[in-house]
Amino acid sequence: MTATATSAKAGTGQSTTGRRELANAIRALSMDAVQKANSGHPGAPMGMADIAEVLWNDFLKHSPANPKWVDRDRFVLSNGHGSMLIYSLLHLTGYDLSMDEIKKFRQLHSKTPGHPEYGYAPGVETTTGPLGQGITNAVGMAIAEKVLAGQFNRDGHHIVDHYTYVFLGDGCLMEGISHEACSLAGTLGLGKLIAFYDDNGISIDGHVEGWFSDDTPKRFEAYGWHVVREVDGHNPDAIAKAIREAKSVNDKPSMICCKTVIGYGAPNLCGSHDCHGAPLGADEIKATRENLGWNHEPFVIPKEIYAGWDAKSKGAAAEKHWNDKFAAYKTAHPELAAEFERRMKGELPKDWAAKAAEFIKGVDGKAETIASRKASQNALNGFGPVLPEFLGGSADLAGSNLTIWKGSKGVSNTVSDGNYVYYGVREFGMSAIMNGIALHGGFIPYGATFLMFSEYARNALRMAALMKVPSIFVYTHDSIGLGEDGPTHQPVEQTATLRMIPNMSVWRACDAVESAVSWKAAIERKQGPSCLIFSRQNLPHQKRTPEQIAAISRGGYVLSEAEGGKPQAVIIATGSEVALAMEAQKLLAAKGKKVRVVSMPSTDVFDAQDAAYRESVLPKGVKRVAVEAGVTDGWYKYVGLDGKIIGINRFGESAPAGLLFKEFGFTGENVAKAVEEIL
Repeated sequence: MTATATSAKAGTGQSTTGRRELANAIRALSMDAVQKANSGHPGAPMGMADIAEVLWNDFLKHSPANPKWVDRDRFVLSNGHGSMLIYSLLHLTGYDLSMDEIKKFRQLHSKTPGHPEYGYAPGVETTTGPLGQGITNAVGMAIAEKVLAGQFNRDGHHIVDHYTYVFLGDGCLMEGISHEACSLAGTLGLGKLIAFYDDNGISIDGHVEGWFSDDTPKRFEAYGWHVVREVDGHNPDAIAKAIREAKSVNDKPSMICCKTVIGYGAPNLCGSHDCHGAPLGADEIKATRENLGWNHEPFVIPKEIYAGWDAKSKGAAAEKHWNDKFAAYKTAHPELAAEFERRMKGELPKDWAAKAAEFIKGVDGKAETIASRKASQNALNGFGPVLPEFLGGSADLAGSNLTIWKGSKGVSNTVSDGNYVYYGVREFGMSAIMNGIALHGGFIPYGATFLMFSEYARNALRMAALMKVPSIFVYTHDSIGLGEDGPTHQPVEQTATLRMIPNMSVWRACDAVESAVSWKAAIERKQGPSCLIFSRQNLPHQKRTPEQIAAISRGGYVLSEAEGGKPQAVIIATGSEVALAMEAQKLLAAKGKKVRVVSMPSTDVFDAQDAAYRESVLPKGVKRVAVEAGVTDGWYKYVGLDGKIIGINRFGESAPAGLLFKEFGFTGENVAKAVEEIL
């Protein structure tokens, strides 16, 4: 294969040979960085370089000097293993990503890790690598653009008007999450979402015909996408024509199917899986340089190539144009403009703290015995009017999760100013879409399913925690207490394993007051996601002083003190089991046993408190019993090896909830017995 130019760049006066030189800069940087690191994936960047060159130089609206400009186009590299593609683009176009960082590809503490990571290199919109999640994040970004435009644009003032572009490969399309996300994108008519399919026919194991024979264009047409077929991914004219066609379709997302050669330019390895995930090697790199006519040393980019890529002045002009538009908008609609600025900064309303405190006080005053899932809906009704940035949803369980509140308005292909997404049965897709919404900005996304089905979404939860984005994952039907649906629907290990995800904050509330506080904590958390876990069954209201209500936000607190304030033992409980702990305390008090009850709705928040506070709640030398309707291992750090844990280390059964709790030992009597055994 050679790199012979075959056509000219329409309308610019720049020849295809000139364009190919610009694209070859990507190829050179990619193969050199992978070779220096002695690991990586050169094939995809080399194969997609021509597509990237046309998109970034002729169509992408971005500002290297201000990577967070709110109306920029979003670019997502869903096939994140080809990370040197985006690093090359960011470096060449003028972002703050130096050649030294390119040379440190895949090295400790560099801005150029093996897969693109949000928060490292400026211009990286999301962390990609787990295939399929990038395109799904992009669907979230496109939903955010659509809804934000619907809520803020006015006649003559279109301040939200940008595209989301995605590169993806065979691996992304094989992952089931791409079906979940792309099906929904078509249904919602996300006309400003444009994806480029790198159809090179290669995955890690070789030619994909043996395991991926889908008719991708037909598949996406069935989803309701506009599809541009059989585009020569190495022909700039064909690529540009396809993008213009895609942008002309406003009511459907577009898929541009690009035929490419993986490792384009490598004379002996191109078109083979041998260049997918390994360095080309010194000899092949030398031969590639000769084949491409790239007569420059490793990591050397000529000035004229930099000049051809430099997007700083064009980006500054685009940003200035938008700033002028926003100034006019601000004059015409000052209140909307102020609200837009607040939301895009991620700031809560000025009256948030006062309104939230007032609502929680009112919840305490009602003293209701209700399921915490209902308490969660009440919290949405209380907080929703204060938070127009709420963008909620449920994976086809709204009537069970109770995620719809009085102000909910569904988003659809014809309704863009809503605040609620009907995600359908797409738990994984929903969760990764929420991450994309959070990354886009302007919203607080929440989405719900049964706690059991957090399993389907687990990798998206992990990515939310890794990226430190404030997605709120709502999980109801939190234990064997959901009853007759049986062990397939009864979570046992899920709460414990969610707590094990670094940077994930997990709340399991014991009543309506704790439910409201957990929502407040999740809304206010800006450096990571939260899981809010709620019950199907009714939970009794617990009496508290104002000081105790304030202490809920510390994750664990003394709910009921032992007589005289000097406990012989401490019972730690969460969720529905707090009521059992309170019952056990009364039974033990009748026998002269002095027991403290600690409610611990959030172990991670409690663990983050200072040592003095933790000691005041769980004093050293006092025996402890933990009670939670789930697996037990995580509680040993609180009770020690000489304490006891009442939990469940097996799967449940199909029966009414009350019978199940008795069957598995979740009774006040059994909790009291465990305390007596350790005293």
